[in-house]
Amino acid sequence: MTAKDENPRDLFSALDTLATSCDSADALMAAIVALLQEKLTHYNWVGFYMLEKDGGSDVLVLGPFRGAATPHTRIPLNQGICGAAASTGKTIVVDDVNSDPRYLACSLETKSEIVVPVRAHGKVVGELDIDSHRAAAFGSEDRALCEHAAAVLGRFFERTAS
Repeated sequence: MTAKDENPRDLFSALDTLATSCDSADALMAAIVALLQEKLTHYNWVGFYMLEKDGGSDVLVLGPFRGAATPHTRIPLNQGICGAAASTGKTIVVDDVNSDPRYLACSLETKSEIVVPVRAHGKVVGELDIDSHRAAAFGSEDRALCEHAAAVLGRFFERTAS
């Protein structure tokens, strides 16, 4: 029996509920990646990268994720699709990772990727990164869902920052 994806629009309220039931940002990120990967079977790798200072520069550091292990646990802002999304503050959807020179290969199975910046207090603080084994896997509903998930986390950071 093949699993069937849920409609991405049906997960908005579940994401909102997670934001009220989690007591830490790490718990919320872990819950978001679990929900997205479980409910949307074309989301083969789902994870968050958070910005941290490394010497005098910012670097993306892998946070909670679901999927195969990745060698990319620390990504400078000038590298990869993840670095590009964090640097520009814009969502990036790549229908064919093999045709994008920015792609940092993690898996031969990955065909497409979406990366959505997470903002808090008007600044990029991290990002949601999702890979799929299907080419052109991320349509407008996926983009809306991923941007909503990133916004949920950003609002959580804003509420809980001291």
